[in-house]
Amino acid sequence: MTTPLSTLLEHAEAERDAAITVLRNAEAAAAHAQAQAEQLQTYRSQYQQRWSTQFRQAGSIELLQCYQGFGQRLDQAITQQSHTAAQAQNRVAQARAVLLEREQRVAAVRKLIERRGQEQRRVDDRREQRSTDEAASRCRDNGVSRLTLSLI
Repeated sequence: MTTPLSTLLEHAEAERDAAITVLRNAEAAAAHAQAQAEQLQTYRSQYQQRWSTQFRQAGSIELLQCYQGFGQRLDQAITQQSHTAAQAQNRVAQARAVLLEREQRVAAVRKLIERRGQEQRRVDDRREQRSTDEAASRCRDNGVSRLTLSLI
């Protein structure tokens, strides 16, 4: 039998599962963005080393300007990718917060179901005890009446 609480639990678990998926996707995107930022920084270092070696051999003003212009664009790309990586990390933090909220909701619904089950068992136990007490009372009353009738 499907109860409203079990339906609520299923819904809360589905929301939690969706939040897990969002978190995993956000973590993958953040890792990818961070890897790209690191690749750009590595390339920038290699580029500087390569060109400083070449300038020692022979270089012109035009070549130096090309080097500086490309270096500036590379620095802008690194800055932009670092910003993208930071935003991706913020999305991961937000996704974790949402997942935590969903996990707490699932736990709260489970606790509510558990408490309702305990309360229902207590009600059932009281009802059974009352029924047993009434049956015992009837047996005792019937036994007393028979004993009284036999004495008369």
